[in-house]
Amino acid sequence: MPNKSITAWELHQLESAPKSKLRRAADRAATFLPIILIGALIAEYKLIPNFPKYAANPIAYPISNLYVYLASAFGAALLAYFIVSLASRKAHEKLLRKTPLYCALMILLIAYDCVTLKTGKLKMPYFPWADRILLAIYDDRLMLLDCISNSLKLLFSGYLIGSAAGLITGVAAGWSRRANYWVLPLIKLLGPIPSTTWISIILVVASSLFGGSVFMIALGVWYPVTMASLNGVSGVQRGNYEAARTFGLGSVQLVFKVAVPAAMPSIFNGLTQGMSVACTALMVAEMLGVESGLGWYINWQRGWAEFAKMYAAVIVICLTFTAVNLALTLVKRRVLRYQEDWK
Repeated sequence: MPNKSITAWELHQLESAPKSKLRRAADRAATFLPIILIGALIAEYKLIPNFPKYAANPIAYPISNLYVYLASAFGAALLAYFIVSLASRKAHEKLLRKTPLYCALMILLIAYDCVTLKTGKLKMPYFPWADRILLAIYDDRLMLLDCISNSLKLLFSGYLIGSAAGLITGVAAGWSRRANYWVLPLIKLLGPIPSTTWISIILVVASSLFGGSVFMIALGVWYPVTMASLNGVSGVQRGNYEAARTFGLGSVQLVFKVAVPAAMPSIFNGLTQGMSVACTALMVAEMLGVESGLGWYINWQRGWAEFAKMYAAVIVICLTFTAVNLALTLVKRRVLRYQEDWK
């Protein structure tokens, strides 16, 4: 039989095979670590005695199992995903990427529970433990839902108006030199000034607090959307227009069928930035003037020293704005899906 020579690359593969198996085993163990930490979190909460002051007065310092139920549900979901990852490489890689984040979150929650509920190092009422914050969300859930509804109504009223105005002025300025002549000085004048700067004037001049807040949010959204639309339209290559004209497209058709579609990636960057500005302006408006919404709720509870409810509203705000930005991202991916097809 002829001798088969082994190349250096094949020899390296043979030498590294045991190490690859060891690495895969280590990765599997790492993805299971968050589940172990969730078990440690539940054990710490249930088994370690609470701070004597809190344990002796359960009426003033109520303690529930809501924290345990939520942690258990999260642990069960992670365990189910871990089982799926054993048969799916894609699921395993996704879980492996998120493992450090999950571990850090569990360690942070355990540490916070230890310095609040278990040892009292961070005193009430300024530092309520996690279960107390969750209990505040549950107890005030109806009011929080109403505040979320009012905040979203105000947010999207200002955001949609500001986005529409920004698209019109940005596309017009990017397409027409005459429009650019009038719009550019306005951008230079109002753009660098945060919209919240105008809140004192708006609250005096506006006929209603809601209308003034909508205007402030819209003004903040208008600038980034205008700039993104202007840059996107003005950056379209002239050859695209020349090719479109050979098919008989007029000026209006060139704007809506060539310029705007080509500028969509830039426009969506402006819309995303505008949403961040809108969320900031919303909180300022609700804390300083509007008598409803999550920002108002935070100020109200802080005035009554209900810090658990105040932190609960902060968590709800984070979840709400995360959901809003996720929805905007999904719309962006849907509209710009052709870019993925080209890659």
